[in-house]
Amino acid sequence: MEFKDYYKTLGVAKDASADDIKKAYRKLARKHHPDVSKDPRATQRMVELNEANEVLSDPERRVAYDTLGSTPNAHEGRDFRPPPNWDAGFEFSGAGTDSGDHSDFFEQLFGRAARAHRTHRPPGADDFGDGQGGMRGEDHHARIELDLLDAYDGAERSVALRSARLDGEGRVVSEERHLQVKIPKGVHEGQHIRLAGRGSAGFGGAPAGDLLLEVVFKPDPRWRAEGRDVYQRVPLTPWEAMIGTSITLHTPGGEAEVTVPAGWRAGRKLRLKGRGIPGVAAGAPGHLYLELDLVLPSAETEAQRAACAALASAFPTFEPRAGTGA
Repeated sequence: MEFKDYYKTLGVAKDASADDIKKAYRKLARKHHPDVSKDPRATQRMVELNEANEVLSDPERRVAYDTLGSTPNAHEGRDFRPPPNWDAGFEFSGAGTDSGDHSDFFEQLFGRAARAHRTHRPPGADDFGDGQGGMRGEDHHARIELDLLDAYDGAERSVALRSARLDGEGRVVSEERHLQVKIPKGVHEGQHIRLAGRGSAGFGGAPAGDLLLEVVFKPDPRWRAEGRDVYQRVPLTPWEAMIGTSITLHTPGGEAEVTVPAGWRAGRKLRLKGRGIPGVAAGAPGHLYLELDLVLPSAETEAQRAACAALASAFPTFEPRAGTGA
């Protein structure tokens, strides 16, 4: 994916004011509008201009875009990939993105927040909250990174969120606010934690919008989650894999005594029922899947090499490459 230089698209400097961006967009839009321009690329050019303006004219998106643009390799051709969870901690207002087509670059960066805005309104709420001309405040969206263990036990976390506003000269000013957030037991990745009234202020007596925090789990070499199911790698020695064993494992839900049956094979998993992320209300908990992985020791001493030779002698008819053509 290619990094989109929106400043270059509009022909403005990176420290351009909101008024500079507006003027540049209007000038280029008049020049390249398909009703005026004879250029066969006029329609595509307008799509690019609209997208650049949509990002740079929004203070919150602009701050996030500028931060992403400062990461290594952001401007080195078509191999750009956003770092994992790059936008965790950024707070976006609920402005939609229905102005037209967008590039893959835009969708990866901002499409999620826009879709969340359209699908996570409070039940029965609309933009005119009091029925008398008042306008409900916009929802804000951000991502919150949690440890998987928070989903098992619940927690309270201090969260720093970055948003932005325009100062008196039309320059983007980054702001940060800190919130104490209660993490309910049983949250899963992709779930939204709603903080009522912590979005934009309402107008004319209407209520404020909400802050919706999308849960993402921090990468952990021990575990990974898929929905409420959790996966844990379990290394086995060759002799444990062959004849079976009983082991004590440290799982996200605490210690567990596990019997590994004899006869390991590639891709084999053991299921510990109900030991995944806890269910909420009447919902069932997920399962914990143990992925059995064979680990080979190195034979460094004479005794170890002799043991390997004795093992080979004990299985004279075993042919691991039989039927493979190798």
